[in-house]
Amino acid sequence: MKIEQIYTGCIAHAAYYLENNGEAAIFDPLREVQPYIDRARKDNAKIKYVFETHFHADFVSGHLDLAKKEGAIIVYGPTAKPGFEAFVAEDNQVFKVGNYQVKVLHTPGHTMESTTYLLIDETGKEHGIISGDTLFIGDVGRPDLAQHVVADLTQDKLARHLFHSLRTKIMPLSDDLIVYPNHGAGSACGKMMSKETTDTLGNQKKTNYALRPDMTEDEFVKELLTGLTNPPGYFPKNVLMNIQGYESLDLVMERGKKAFNPAEFEVVANETRALILDTRRPEDFAKGFIPNSINIGLESNFAMWVGELIADIKQEILLVTYPGKEEESIIRLSRVGYDHAIGYLDGGFDSWVKSGKEIDQSNRITAEELAVQMRHKNVILIDVRKKSEYLSEHVENAINIPLNEISNRMAEIPKDKPFVLSCAGGYRSMIAASILKQRGFENFTDVIGGFSEIKKTTVPITDYVCPTTLL
Repeated sequence: MKIEQIYTGCIAHAAYYLENNGEAAIFDPLREVQPYIDRARKDNAKIKYVFETHFHADFVSGHLDLAKKEGAIIVYGPTAKPGFEAFVAEDNQVFKVGNYQVKVLHTPGHTMESTTYLLIDETGKEHGIISGDTLFIGDVGRPDLAQHVVADLTQDKLARHLFHSLRTKIMPLSDDLIVYPNHGAGSACGKMMSKETTDTLGNQKKTNYALRPDMTEDEFVKELLTGLTNPPGYFPKNVLMNIQGYESLDLVMERGKKAFNPAEFEVVANETRALILDTRRPEDFAKGFIPNSINIGLESNFAMWVGELIADIKQEILLVTYPGKEEESIIRLSRVGYDHAIGYLDGGFDSWVKSGKEIDQSNRITAEELAVQMRHKNVILIDVRKKSEYLSEHVENAINIPLNEISNRMAEIPKDKPFVLSCAGGYRSMIAASILKQRGFENFTDVIGGFSEIKKTTVPITDYVCPTTLL
């Protein structure tokens, strides 16, 4: 069977391309659809269907643009109520893609419309399942997202739906089927996802805690809900965009690709309420940046941290990027619904420096320098990693303020005493440093290389405890 996983690491997302006999289907596409169109062109195939496993919370799907550009039919599972033209399938309904069949298995639980698509080859043999957020490798989808959109869909209700979906629709299927999930490790849609992005269903039945055959419904609910943290704040906003529709990416790109010289950039920044977002690497940002700008580097989980830290999804954004990274920055913002980039600094930060305009810097120290400081005085160390990371292992007496909670916990951060920031490797602590700078904090430093470097020094570390969740 000709099926390809198209994986995007920054949001740990998997879309799928299925093709047979000149017809193609895309499952759960990202916002930027040209790569899918190009892939179909390579096979001289026409995209016939866009299959959605559910209304996604962690990204904005490209279903509308893909349907418009290719004339494809958007398909959702039972109970879906999209605000645009789409085909709402019935349970067990079969669609033809060339000589392949795609069978709808309604698997509510992650959301009520959640659907698994059973792939059947030209001989009639069942090949695999595109499981969306119903079944991951090592985990299942969290059941607490829909309640942020529909209040009476509690996590307990959805967890019980998921229990029955797994046992009546998924587990009876053949062990040799390939599981093709929507996400891998790093996604906030599950709590213990594997780094592997495919597996056999038989192996998942053996190793996935949620598929234990002797598990009662109550045991399943308890294990599934234990360790769940609050979902990122942008999730409900993305759900609504996926349900109601959104602006074409072409228009978003046109608005964002406005080049401003330093003088123009400064005027626009002063005359609007635009946020200055610097997407360079932490080490470059620390050496110099535009005052009041926020650093979220492109090279890591950029889209996720944008969604976590910029409260208003309609916030106007001015970009500072490496030259040539402007378009990528706009696209990656749009993946999580931040469609209001209004321009970028032409020539990048170097042009700002050459113009003689004011710059700011962020102080950094090495892990060894931290070790020296801690031998001679009490150091206030603020660890901005996730709670699960902190509980697993941390510097003794460090204060844990996870990065996604920092805006709500400013009162816990001292303004009258020096302190040190750290994370796992330096990416998140620089984001935190830029936010604190914007809020008027000055008397702090950031550890280069974070906890991974601190562990190599004499700084006292707590005993390692295996985490119960990765959220």
